[in-house]
Amino acid sequence: MLRLVFGVTAIAWAVLLPLATWIASERGLPGPLAAFAFVIYRCGSLICHQLPERSFHLWATQMPVCARCTGIYAGGAVAALGTAVVGRRGRLPVSARTGLMVASLPTLATLLVEWATGVMPAGWSRALAGAPLGGIIVWIIVRGEA
Repeated sequence: MLRLVFGVTAIAWAVLLPLATWIASERGLPGPLAAFAFVIYRCGSLICHQLPERSFHLWATQMPVCARCTGIYAGGAVAALGTAVVGRRGRLPVSARTGLMVASLPTLATLLVEWATGVMPAGWSRALAGAPLGGIIVWIIVRGEA
């Protein structure tokens, strides 16, 4: 049951990020909606640096987390949906440890490029690099393959 809750939460969080961004972009919305967006942004600040230059902007408003985190959470949501589709049939073709190491490589590559050159990779490349990491983590937890 806890794994199911984790999977649903992964999907919900990925949906709430752009929803909160949209709410934050609108002016004059009722207090409860503004409070909801504030809570999402506050939660984002606890897990992400939220640097504007490293974040996506939707509706001319910065998202609650950076591009890399957005990719991680989107990858996690896709994996959670994937576990529901494949049911008990789908297993990782490698150990969880190997899967984590391989899924970490794209993120590591973007970090190394940034540290070595001082050039920040584009948001989309950072998000795409983070997606496999989020996906494998959620897959392992929801499937109990650790």
